[in-house]
Amino acid sequence: MAPRKLAAGNWKMNGDLAALAEIDALIAAHPAPGCEVLVCPPAVLLHPMKRRIGGGPVALGGQDCHAKPSGAHTGDIAAGQLKDVGAAYVILGHSERRADHGETDAAVAAKAAAACAAGLTAIICVGETEAQRDAGETLDVIAAQMDGSIPGGATAANTVIAYEPVWAIGTGRTPTNDQIAEVHALMRERLAGKIGDGAAVRLLYGGSVKPGNAAEIFAIPHVDGALVGGASLKAADFGAIIAALEAA
Repeated sequence: MAPRKLAAGNWKMNGDLAALAEIDALIAAHPAPGCEVLVCPPAVLLHPMKRRIGGGPVALGGQDCHAKPSGAHTGDIAAGQLKDVGAAYVILGHSERRADHGETDAAVAAKAAAACAAGLTAIICVGETEAQRDAGETLDVIAAQMDGSIPGGATAANTVIAYEPVWAIGTGRTPTNDQIAEVHALMRERLAGKIGDGAAVRLLYGGSVKPGNAAEIFAIPHVDGALVGGASLKAADFGAIIAALEAA
């Protein structure tokens, strides 16, 4: 049985209370989506967004968590705290976290283990830089990141892998279909050796996914959905991407 497709929106450090009206519009337009829909807002919006969506068709996720369950870690958020306010997912190892905060594969794996222990599904991000792509190192980089970032105990029920080429995030550029297909095929093959039910792990593509290119991306083998950045901030744009995934 094919895994249920997932459209995940990453608001990054964007949005405010007024922006929650976009969630109302999204739910009104997609009251019973044919795929799983997830929105990951900034931490300050988690609780008010959960109150807005209730038990509706949109799931809630965090953008990061700490590897420890509690303690003297000012400014950090524990996986259990995300779960407590209604989150079901958490994004981990995004390239912006790896670059801005120096997160290593080992740190991502520790966070993913904590997320799974708290009952969250970890969306583990991998992706190459432009220099690595130009040097022909993409597949080696992705393989190494997967090997180092996926914790023991990961399953298809608690783990999603998102491929986001660093050079495509927020730039309007996307890899060719063949490039995306090559990486997703590698990820599927790599998972078979790491996770018993690796064939059922959902693989997302991210990096300048827009209404205009979503259908084409979703037709690529082993692409089970998308991790969407800027286009997830507007209900009309994210809704068009959801519709493309439903039709795929």
